[in-house]
Amino acid sequence: MSHLPVISGRELVKALAKLGFALDRQKGSHMILYRSNPVMTLSVPDHKELDRGTLRSLLRQAGVTPDEFRKLL
Repeated sequence: MSHLPVISGRELVKALAKLGFALDRQKGSHMILYRSNPVMTLSVPDHKELDRGTLRSLLRQAGVTPDEFRKLL
């Protein structure tokens, strides 16, 4: 299994923007991202450091492997 980098929620949003996700809205400490093709929403916590399990789960939901994600950074 590939090691995931320790990143912030905002860094994750910037990387996912390269895959077509856009910030739809923010409520509290959660940023809601939206992609229209295929339709998908993600809720990314606006934390300074994301837990690896949370990051892994968000990447799985977005359909991105850890290796592909590292190339986006």
